[in-house]
Amino acid sequence: MIATYPLPVYVQRFFTERLLTQMQASPNTIASYRDTFRLLLRYAEAQTRLPPTELHVAHIDADIIGRFLTFCEEERGNSARSRNTRLAAIRSFFKYVAGCEPQLLHHCQKVLAMPSSGTKNASWTS
Repeated sequence: MIATYPLPVYVQRFFTERLLTQMQASPNTIASYRDTFRLLLRYAEAQTRLPPTELHVAHIDADIIGRFLTFCEEERGNSARSRNTRLAAIRSFFKYVAGCEPQLLHHCQKVLAMPSSGTKNASWTS
């Protein structure tokens, strides 16, 4: 596992550098992305038994994201549209990470290749 890329650093930079400065994203977009990451970090903490402050980019892989999206649909009752909105936020983050850290391209590429959902029961398996 690549343990030299602390997730909190990249999440903070993504919100401050990418969303706020470069994209000048709307407050609604930022709030939506924030909510996605809040849920994803809680889910990852439960799955890895690591607090968000100790997670690394490698902990958030296509497998855990797929399980997270399924959890959102099945346990939280999110629609396919909500699932796809969450996936879009996650993809945006991984595009940013790939640009910052070319050595993580393969890891990011797996996440970026995840399909959007057209049905409530779609899930990801790696």
